[in-house]
Amino acid sequence: MNRRQALKNIGLGAGVMVVGPTTLSLLQSCKNEPGYDWEPAFLSASNGFALKQILEVILPKTETPGANDLNIAQFIDSYMQEVAPVERGEDFKRSADAFSAAFKTEFDKDQEKGKAEEYEEFVAKYLRATPEDRERYARRNTETQDPQDKDPDLNLDNDAGAFAYLQNVRDMGIWAYKTSEEIGENVMWYDPIPGKYIPCGPVEELGGGKAMSL
Repeated sequence: MNRRQALKNIGLGAGVMVVGPTTLSLLQSCKNEPGYDWEPAFLSASNGFALKQILEVILPKTETPGANDLNIAQFIDSYMQEVAPVERGEDFKRSADAFSAAFKTEFDKDQEKGKAEEYEEFVAKYLRATPEDRERYARRNTETQDPQDKDPDLNLDNDAGAFAYLQNVRDMGIWAYKTSEEIGENVMWYDPIPGKYIPCGPVEELGGGKAMSL
């Protein structure tokens, strides 16, 4: 099975993304050096660098592997390049550019020159925003996505775009992380030969308190 065929095995339905271990195992053949040693296929080099820094904040390496250990950024880039509908991919690029612009406004520097602590601060600004700010960002984002008024040349509000981008990256990152072979088999509760069906039972007694890998 080649790389493109494996990526195509991802199914999308009712907002749920399902992926098998074979797909994420492809990431092991990707480069995983820091900075620009990885050249994205879909995003710009600058946005690819930022994507890795964002994922490092959201899914850092602790006693378990981090997102960058599993090449999650490379996977998201490949997914957008080869699987996602064109419109979704263009929205992803626009929001990545909005994040870049918002980062420059915040720190007076390009995102590829950002430090780890600046990315931590910036990601927290949006993902830990107050309900009022989240509603404001979402409202601005909706204003630029009305199908009847949508202008492809319309600039996305930087705050709204950064907020949408981080939400998207977080959701895709966690999905890919939890369904990777490494996490599914070695971190989560994994039983290759399931036993009897237990519809309800104490979490601490089932899988040692770990979520089950499906």
